[in-house]
Amino acid sequence: MSLYLFLTLAILTIISALAVVFSKNPMYSVLWLIVCFFTIAGHYVLLNAQFLAIVHLIVYAGAIMVLFLFVVMLLNLNADTEPHKSNLSKIASAIAAGLFFVVLIASIRATALGEFNLPNKTNIGFVEEVGKKLFTDFLLPFEISSVLFLSAMIGSVLLAKKEKK
Repeated sequence: MSLYLFLTLAILTIISALAVVFSKNPMYSVLWLIVCFFTIAGHYVLLNAQFLAIVHLIVYAGAIMVLFLFVVMLLNLNADTEPHKSNLSKIASAIAAGLFFVVLIASIRATALGEFNLPNKTNIGFVEEVGKKLFTDFLLPFEISSVLFLSAMIGSVLLAKKEKK
């Protein structure tokens, strides 16, 4: 059952990723990217990493995609105002895509594609396990990163603050 669900999600991920690349309208491309993010979150759920799936949806499908939508709407991209690409750049991009495809095929052949094994430990991606690891083994890096984020927020507020004349 999980193999069929994985294959369905994989096919939907590939189709939505191709739709992102080949969509003529940038708004449709952004919407297809949201679909792609949801299917990737489905892969995380299949790998029993529910925490990572939720964080992926919140960060990427939530925050990043809203930013992309605002940028696309602000730029107001039209086919009339978009500069046309030369044939040389089209040929160069086709060669780069072909080389990427060759590397992708080589990496797939180097791995065991037929094996689909889930991890033995069933609670590996739950929030409880992530919290235990975070507050036991990685407590010092967690606290250092929180101080770093706090100093970055203070710095950005000070940089954005208007000077009084």
